[in-house]
Amino acid sequence: QVRLVESGGGLVQAGGSLRLSCAASGRTFHSNPMAWFRQVPGKERQFVAAINWNGGSTYYADSVDGRFTISREHANDTVYLQMNSLKPEDTAVYHCAASIYSGIYSNIHGYSYWGQGTQVTVSS
Repeated sequence: QVRLVESGGGLVQAGGSLRLSCAASGRTFHSNPMAWFRQVPGKERQFVAAINWNGGSTYYADSVDGRFTISREHANDTVYLQMNSLKPEDTAVYHCAASIYSGIYSNIHGYSYWGQGTQVTVSS
């Protein structure tokens, strides 16, 4: 059974940092892109960042570009999201996603596997 498990969320003050992790099990995604999305109640899931199979290409939503960094480690099948200069509008449940395709996608339809999410709350 394929599982993606996120960790690292929490409560932080505006301007602070958090590092999210997503560990994959059940299969490897060494040849596939992975991504982070976020969602607040009553709204659609929103693209945050994506990374290609070897980490050589990354793609960010305009709202987080320059503040967030996505990375991955094949050795432990983990993808990370370093979040700096956090703002209250970054408050959301952050979900990890893995694709079975080769291209990087910024919409939910490009991803077949999802984690349950980790809550990030940024206070003002």
